[in-house]
Amino acid sequence: MTLSTDVTSLPEVPAKNPPCERAERRPLPVAAISAITVAVLVGLWALAAAYALVSPVFLPSPRQVVVAIYNLVVTGFVDATLAEHLGASLTRIFGALAASIAIGIPAGLAIGTSRIGRGILDPVVEFLRPLPPLAYLPLIIIWVGIGEASKITVIALSMLPSIILSTSAGVRGVSKDHVNAARSLGASRRQVLSDVVLPSAVPSILTGIRIALGAGWTTLVAAELVAATSGIGFMIQSAAQFLVTDVVIAGIVVIALVAILLETIARQIERRLVPWASHH
Repeated sequence: MTLSTDVTSLPEVPAKNPPCERAERRPLPVAAISAITVAVLVGLWALAAAYALVSPVFLPSPRQVVVAIYNLVVTGFVDATLAEHLGASLTRIFGALAASIAIGIPAGLAIGTSRIGRGILDPVVEFLRPLPPLAYLPLIIIWVGIGEASKITVIALSMLPSIILSTSAGVRGVSKDHVNAARSLGASRRQVLSDVVLPSAVPSILTGIRIALGAGWTTLVAAELVAATSGIGFMIQSAAQFLVTDVVIAGIVVIALVAILLETIARQIERRLVPWASHH
C-alpha cells in the first residue's frame, strides 16, 4: 500500500520577514524632547497668566514679554535700545576675554612647564578660583573706580582661573614621546614649547575659554548692577525698580539666548580648529 501526497494541495505558509526588514521604532530625538519641554513650560506660563493665578505685576503673560522685546528693539528702555544695551555688554565681555586670554595662557604655560612658575602662580589661582566675583567687586571699585575699567577687571578675574587651569592641564597632558622626539631632532626648549606643547594643549585651552566665557557672561550681568549707565544688567535693574516685570523677563530671555548663541559659536570654533578633539 502506497501513500501519495499532493504537494500543490498543501496550504501556503506566509514567510516571516527577516529581523533586518522589520520596522524599528526610532527613539525621539533629544532636540524634540527639549522643544516639547519648552512648549509645555510656556503653555503652563500662559495658562497661569490667563487665569490670573499670579498677579500680572509679578508674572506677565508670554505675549506681554514678546511685546516688551519688540518695544525694546524699536523704542528702547532707559535712553537706549536693546541693541545698544547688548552692544555695551558684549564690548565688556569681549574686552575682558581678551585680557584674560593674554594673561591666562602664559600663566597656564608657566604653571604647566615650570616648577618655579607653579610655586608662584598656583596659590594665586587657588585663591581666586573659589571666590565669587561680587565679593571683590567693592575692592575693585575702590582701586579702579566706577567706570568701565572696574567692570572689565571683575569680569576678567572671573574668567582667569578657568583659562589658567585648562592651559596648565593641557600642557601637563602632552605626550612625553612627542617632546622627547622633538628634543632628539635638535629642537630647543623654545621650539618644543611653541611647536609641540602649545599646539597639543590647544583643545584644552579652547575648552577653558568656553567655560570662562560662560562664567564671564554671568559675572557681567551682576557687575552691571553697580554704577552702570548701559548694558543688559543695568536695563534689568532699572526695570525692576519701577516694577516693569515684562522688561525684566524680556532681559532675562535675551541673556539666556545670547549665552546659548555664544556657547554655540565657541563650540563651532572648537570643532573647526581642533576637529580631532571634538566630542559629538
